[in-house]
Amino acid sequence: MGRFACLCILGWLLTTVGCAGTQAWERGYLAERKMQLNDDPEATLLEQHVYSYREGSAGGYGSSGGGCGCN
Repeated sequence: MGRFACLCILGWLLTTVGCAGTQAWERGYLAERKMQLNDDPEATLLEQHVYSYREGSAGGYGSSGGGCGCN
């Protein structure tokens, strides 16, 4: 086998190792608030709004408008 083929197989193995299924009773635990990536989604939305208002740019968050505060 060539070096490229070995690297492709190794990359494929590394990506498939991380895939794991969850059972129905495990999904409740994974949906708990402490398992979320951001602690407070409402506070994150407020921070994104303030940043887009201050910077006068969308910032990649999907909002539009300028620095004047008119969305």
